[in-house]
Amino acid sequence: MPRIQDEEDELYDDEDGDGGGPGWRRRLLTWGLAAAALLLGFLIPYLLYLNHEVGERFGKLRWQVPTRVYARPLLLRTGLAMDAQTLKTELDAASYRDGDGQRAGTYARNGARWRISSRGFNDVDGRIAPAQLEVTLSGGEVAAIRDVAGKRALRSARLDPARIATLYGQNQEERRLVRIEEVPELLVTGLQAVEDRDFNHHIGIDISGMLRAAFVNVKSGGDTRQGASTLTQQLARSGLLGIGKEQTYSRKFKEILFALLLEARYDKRTILEAYFNQVDLGQRGAQAIRGVSAASEFWFGRELKDLSTEQIALLIGMVKGPSWYNPRRNPERATGRRNFVLGEMRETGLIDDKEYRRALKAPLGVTANAGNLAANRFPAYVDLVRKQLARDYPADKLSGAGLAVMTGMSPSAQGYAEGAVARTLKALHGKNRPPLQAGLVMTDVHDGDVLAVVGSREFTEPGFNRAVDARRPVGSLLKPFVYLLALAQPDKWSLASTISDAPVSVGLGRGRTWNPGNSDGRSHGTVHLLDALAQSYNQATVRLGMDVQPQRLAALIRALAGIESEAQPSLILGAVDQSPYAMAQLYQFLASGGEIQPLHAVRGVLDLQGRTIKRYDSDAPPAQKGDAVAARLVGSALQYAVTSGTGHALIRDGLGRLAPAGKTGTSNDSRDSWFAGYTGDHLAVVWVGNDQNQPTGLYGATGGMRVWSDIFARLPSESLRLSGEGIDWRWLLDGQSTDADCPGARRFPFVAGHAPAYQPCQYAPPVELDEFGNPLPPEDETQNPLQRAGQALRNFFGGGDPARQAPPQETPQPRPAQ
Repeated sequence: MPRIQDEEDELYDDEDGDGGGPGWRRRLLTWGLAAAALLLGFLIPYLLYLNHEVGERFGKLRWQVPTRVYARPLLLRTGLAMDAQTLKTELDAASYRDGDGQRAGTYARNGARWRISSRGFNDVDGRIAPAQLEVTLSGGEVAAIRDVAGKRALRSARLDPARIATLYGQNQEERRLVRIEEVPELLVTGLQAVEDRDFNHHIGIDISGMLRAAFVNVKSGGDTRQGASTLTQQLARSGLLGIGKEQTYSRKFKEILFALLLEARYDKRTILEAYFNQVDLGQRGAQAIRGVSAASEFWFGRELKDLSTEQIALLIGMVKGPSWYNPRRNPERATGRRNFVLGEMRETGLIDDKEYRRALKAPLGVTANAGNLAANRFPAYVDLVRKQLARDYPADKLSGAGLAVMTGMSPSAQGYAEGAVARTLKALHGKNRPPLQAGLVMTDVHDGDVLAVVGSREFTEPGFNRAVDARRPVGSLLKPFVYLLALAQPDKWSLASTISDAPVSVGLGRGRTWNPGNSDGRSHGTVHLLDALAQSYNQATVRLGMDVQPQRLAALIRALAGIESEAQPSLILGAVDQSPYAMAQLYQFLASGGEIQPLHAVRGVLDLQGRTIKRYDSDAPPAQKGDAVAARLVGSALQYAVTSGTGHALIRDGLGRLAPAGKTGTSNDSRDSWFAGYTGDHLAVVWVGNDQNQPTGLYGATGGMRVWSDIFARLPSESLRLSGEGIDWRWLLDGQSTDADCPGARRFPFVAGHAPAYQPCQYAPPVELDEFGNPLPPEDETQNPLQRAGQALRNFFGGGDPARQAPPQETPQPRPAQ
């Protein structure tokens, strides 16, 4: 017992602090306990803080996905106007590849037959399954569609749409989320074989690997750096810490703690899924390519599930350094890295020798461009999309929200429109002409979808959107709506009604008058309404407009397109500034056959799971009977404007096959050139002018109409047919209905029940006279030449029919068409 006490006393000896006795152990213990308490006091709260950070950042990590904007799916149906070039344009835009037509996303062409293997996709009305289709084109249209797998004919089919823009959040990161079960098994196992073979067993860090790497680094004297990061550490580094070039001890320590916390909070499956959605696999300018799904599309233009062994190996190899092993810039370096990964796959038994040898010989399989990952290839169209979504989705909630915005864009129509603007403005460039700009809007006349928007001659660059935001004088583009108001009064006006085109003076009050003249400086007497509109006569139109009243015209354009204007007489001749988009909305009433269809660039919005959360379908009611008849009457007059009026150059261009309806427009001093025209499928409104509001020397027919003609010379479209219920076509002579073969008669459409009364044609066939002025008898084919000679002699001596000797009646001469 005393011995034990002595030992305890020894432990606390050396109170003088010189360190010479056993008391140092007491102090060491005290300091150790204090240090431990201090460490735990700091570390525990710090670990709690980091644990909270891991939860916050990991949750956001898995849901930061850009919003994607898609064109409309290509709807193929029998009878659809379609040619080979347009179909190829649509397929190329959606990143289809020329191949065997059996692998998803490929097509094969054999003459008029196309085999297309579509990819499944989500649309506003639900999921569209993938399909293998055989499409036959003939005579400029889709002749047949066949489901290859089901061996049955189809009336229609939809192909997955092109992505036209990506709306990123604060970070310019391209990412497409996948679930772990959607990742090919070879990619899952191959990644672990190359990057982290002990992934399924470690706690987030590989201690033995870290010691081994440290030994190699020390032994090499710093010349060699060997990493030992697990997949969990890589995820913590890029996803939670953010990618940084600096390699500091504090950053590495934090990375290790994050990895340990990740493993403690989440299972291996969740961590691996997050890794596949986060891993850095490329860069395109400021746009980072994150995750294996986006990388598959970026590098190979394929869905993840369609990757080959060698493509999977290349993706795995690029994890080590996507810039260093960039296969487009450094194909040899990338090939070497891919082959190394293939070797690791063979060594671990993931592939056999046969597949290894085949994959080694295979090309990299990388596409020349970046696939279907456009950040914003069509800024003017996307600008319209943003404007239409702004009410429901503010910009900060739209970008980076992981939504899918389904639009009405037609890639082929957009391409033809852009090409037409570029070609026409280049051809119109001249020394005495200011730099020209253009704005264009094209729509589908059936449903109001906006198919194409061009806001500038530099259509790939963001900037002022002249198609939507420019306000320019519309000129004669407003005239058809003056005639629409008049024709809505069938008891008073028809296209066959006549009106004076003599000089006109309109009182404005306070002693002021308005005296508009015609563009050719001449008056044309009394003209039919049909001719007044087709030839764009100002004086006749002003007389008609004053009869229907400017107030009613202002109310009409407000009701149809929301255009606000002062109800002044000058409105009749288009004294109002509007955009091509507003005029497209106005003309949509005529092109749709009298329906009030709100134009929309957006068809619907889908959430991250592909479920529709908002639809923007047009809920416009069918056209009222009176509206439909009046719209078709004006359309008939605008067709006549193309065949015989201000738009006749379209016939020379070979567009008569479409039977288009159209109206030119020119503002004062030729500052603005407009054309609005439509076919059975499409409406396009084009403006050409300059931003300085200087005279261009262009009329509607020499500027805007040239762009329109260039588009529709290439874009397949149905011809315009305006016959229908409520329209009665009649041949007229002297204001009365008559027979079609009556000389001088013209054909006019009328509201059914309002055509003039029928009057038989008072026309006798012309009679041939002999040299003495006597009528010759009808030639009798049964007489021989000798008999005919005898009959002539009898007529000469008066022995013929007395009735034939009477003086001939005056034969009515055909009146020239006005």
